[in-house]
Amino acid sequence: MLSSRKVLTPRRNARLEGSIVFGRTSQPCIVKSVSETEAKLEVASVAGVPNTFDLILPDHRSHHCRVVWRSLKELGVVYRDK
Repeated sequence: MLSSRKVLTPRRNARLEGSIVFGRTSQPCIVKSVSETEAKLEVASVAGVPNTFDLILPDHRSHHCRVVWRSLKELGVVYRDK
């Protein structure tokens, strides 16, 4: 797991409500910033969120994601479907 918060591609600020989905579990999240290849997500707690999951955004394309960094209530993810 990378601990660095280095941004790989330019992000734009966002405020999109979405869901982190893994197995039969779904957890709400807010997409705080997004790019073509990665995103920064805000969650109530990162505890229990696996290293890979699907990010579902209403009216947007879904992404299979891999976590590259974590803090108490934020996740940095890269899209594995690119």
